[in-house]
Amino acid sequence: MTWQTLGLEPHLYNYLLSVSLREPEILMQLRQETARHPLGKMQIAPEQGQFIALLLQLIGAKKTLDIGVFMGYSSLLMALTLPIDGIVVSCEKSEEYAAIARHWWQQAGVANKIDLHVAPAKETLHHLIETGGTETFDFALIDADKSNYEIYYEQALQLIRPGGLIAIDNVLWSGRVADPQIQDNRTKKLRTLNQKLHQDRRITLSLVPIGDGLTLARKVMNANC
Repeated sequence: MTWQTLGLEPHLYNYLLSVSLREPEILMQLRQETARHPLGKMQIAPEQGQFIALLLQLIGAKKTLDIGVFMGYSSLLMALTLPIDGIVVSCEKSEEYAAIARHWWQQAGVANKIDLHVAPAKETLHHLIETGGTETFDFALIDADKSNYEIYYEQALQLIRPGGLIAIDNVLWSGRVADPQIQDNRTKKLRTLNQKLHQDRRITLSLVPIGDGLTLARKVMNANC
């Protein structure tokens, strides 16, 4: 996990931010607070967040999924980006993190645009599928426990409309996926998912080396989920 793009020397990374980052003040404050948390590296990089915001604008997103809220940065980013009638359905199993996220969403004045479900994401996504949510979402970000990534992907693929986009974070896993000496469960799960996505004809695919690696999977029009 990393809070900045892999493989960039500090001087080049700082230059990248200096000529491109347009991070709202409230997002910067949340990111700085998150960086002080012992698990702060779970936070997406600011340049990655800005890239996601651009994608949301490009596809005209109004309804999104945030699978893995942590302290609320990605949900806040989406809520700030979506139009006034947009909605972010957020999945977080920790009430501790959910409480922190709610505070920041309220501070930003966008809490009314975020529908938070404090429960295991698999349960929330299953409920959405069972209650008519299939093919009603424009975008999904998967950034939660790596062992369940494949399940989240399959559920998100059902919920995303044809032409919609799924973004999957940490797919390069700080380079561990490319090291055959590393055989822990999470790394192996990510390798398996990466290989599956490469062969999955239900999507068009690009793995972007931003942050810790971000896979973009666009659901094709005739996808059979």
